[in-house]
Amino acid sequence: MRDASNVARDRLLRIEQEAKAQAEAAAVNAGVAETVALSRARGEAIAEFRPRRNRTCVQPYRRQSGLDWLAGKGRIDAAARAAGERYGQAYRRVKLEASIPSTLGERVRGAFVAPALSEVLAHGEGTEAARRRLDAFRRRLCRQPDLVAACDLICGEEKTPREAAGGDRDAARLEAVLKVALDILAGDAR
Repeated sequence: MRDASNVARDRLLRIEQEAKAQAEAAAVNAGVAETVALSRARGEAIAEFRPRRNRTCVQPYRRQSGLDWLAGKGRIDAAARAAGERYGQAYRRVKLEASIPSTLGERVRGAFVAPALSEVLAHGEGTEAARRRLDAFRRRLCRQPDLVAACDLICGEEKTPREAAGGDRDAARLEAVLKVALDILAGDAR
């Protein structure tokens, strides 16, 4: 009789643990669904991955960049996307130029380890090269503010047109301006 009560108790504990795990998974799924819905309402493009035939696990969501979203919808071609990616890489590298920390004291998490001079110089040279590439891209756009702003927001900041413009009507205008800019940038590559 003792063994039967232990088996029953173990079974009840296992059922209780499974119920808790299912409740926690449901709460996590509800939280993820809410976050995705709010992100989509703000205009972000979220790619939803469906489980494969033989798998029961759900793949995670992935935020799409503006260029990914436009290319996925067939609104820009491969040459325009490649030009936008080159612009975005230069933009983000220039924007991160202040990422080398400078301090004489110790950090909270331990002593400051100074980067090697060669690393600092290589970082600076790479940033300067990116600055020159970005300046060349902007010269090709004749430094026209709308074209540059469209490239900065969608290629550099990786926002979707709706997210960058704040609404559907302005998103269509921004997308049209971006297409012109990407055609200009991709013109040399074609």
